[in-house]
Amino acid sequence: MQWKIHGERPIYENPWVNLWLADVEQPDGHRWEHHVIKLRHLAVAAVVNDEKQVLMMWRHRFITDSWAWELPMGLIEDDETPAEAAAREVLEETGWKTGEIKPLIYAQPANGITDSEHFVFRTDAVEYAGPPTERNESDRIEWIPLSDLRGMIDRREIVSSGSLVGVLYLLLDEVGL
Repeated sequence: MQWKIHGERPIYENPWVNLWLADVEQPDGHRWEHHVIKLRHLAVAAVVNDEKQVLMMWRHRFITDSWAWELPMGLIEDDETPAEAAAREVLEETGWKTGEIKPLIYAQPANGITDSEHFVFRTDAVEYAGPPTERNESDRIEWIPLSDLRGMIDRREIVSSGSLVGVLYLLLDEVGL
């Protein structure tokens, strides 16, 4: 059953987040205004080395006042592809240059309220270029063994949807599913 959109209008707009009202009609005929959050799309990179470790950042998120491990990620700029954004974010946030960027998985983390798209890639670490140029992203950067990821998820040490989707898919890939 598909909902009909009769129109939509912005309530608030800025470069980071946009709040819209959509005039929608449900299949049962009920018509109402639904809030929609429009966001720029996100590129996420799962950087894996030869020792079967993934590059992660320990960071604080002020909105939830929590610390957790995350994959390098960031917003896709207008002039770049999702893969280019993923490579740029890895370099800016970790100081590592990447190899060939390959699509890992695509996700829409909260498609009942937002149009946000997450493009998750897998890449190899090629070389360390130097300290991250984006110094406000993380407290520390580490190579985490893939075998540790399940326990970290269970302990809520990995909680962001982009990171969860990426590391869970890496684990599926490792067991051949």
